[in-house]
Amino acid sequence: MRKLFALLVVFSFLLVGVQGAFAKGLNIKLAHVVNEKDAFHVCALKFKEVVEAKSNGEITVTIYPNAKLGDERALLEGMKMGVVDAGIITSGPIINFIPEFGVFDLPFLFRSPEHAYAVLDGPIGTKMLKKMETQGWKGLAYGERGFRNLTNSKRPVVTPDDVKGLKIRLMQNPIYVDAFKALGANAVPMAWTEALTALQQKTIDGQENPLNVIVAFKLYESQKYLSLTRHAYAPNVIMMSMKTWKKLTPEQQAIIQEAATEASKANRQYDNDKAAEWLAFLKEQGMEVVEKPDLEAFRKAVEPVYEKYGASFGEDVLKAIAETKAN
Repeated sequence: MRKLFALLVVFSFLLVGVQGAFAKGLNIKLAHVVNEKDAFHVCALKFKEVVEAKSNGEITVTIYPNAKLGDERALLEGMKMGVVDAGIITSGPIINFIPEFGVFDLPFLFRSPEHAYAVLDGPIGTKMLKKMETQGWKGLAYGERGFRNLTNSKRPVVTPDDVKGLKIRLMQNPIYVDAFKALGANAVPMAWTEALTALQQKTIDGQENPLNVIVAFKLYESQKYLSLTRHAYAPNVIMMSMKTWKKLTPEQQAIIQEAATEASKANRQYDNDKAAEWLAFLKEQGMEVVEKPDLEAFRKAVEPVYEKYGASFGEDVLKAIAETKAN
């Protein structure tokens, strides 16, 4: 019995040693689908900086921007399988796997950036990150894509009536699709990589994204009109494959978590600091900007979306979000 116990002790030490050796020298492949001028890349660079500094180079991070490892759906699948280590992913595609995530995509849900941060960094957002583990992902922190605005090549948009008939590219997200159908648009769900070509070829009329994206991808070259609808706030999720997460020692996991938190802050700060500059730049490029669309009319037009999805998300959750105070 003593011999067996001794053997088990030796085996345990050997196992720990093997795990530690496996974790050392680890390179994390971190992917996102946008270009190096985007806030997602600012987020990725901060993550890399903190990980490599805090681990003394024991862990390195290689960033793959521009959908080099696939679109967001492919990245999510890749992280499930462990062939992609980490990603910065918009919330939209996640709801195909975790429907509850869709609550964050409801139109006009968040009053301000500060309100969004308080919800996402609090108990509601933390609970959503925990749910990701059921899909083989480790949710680390929320950065942001930001408040989304509508652009098009046809006409100024002041009221929901101005949206009617416009062919608008949307994320592959049923809530976004239903919201724009409620506005009377011809809603076209499409991967971002395909959307850029479609906008240039004018096979679609418009799209909706935060100012950062409109600037980074030079959408002003194909889109004449911008309306500051701020119709939805889109977080991103800084996340990791659970297969990669489990390779790490507890100390390394703590470093990764700290890096994700710092990357989240850098992402948000960048967006907030640059918003006025981006808007001024877009005006300089010749975009006609509607700064005060009739938001009350827009809110009323999308009420059917709340009627359709409210019960599935839970009235208690919606109430808790509405009552969360901005920090």
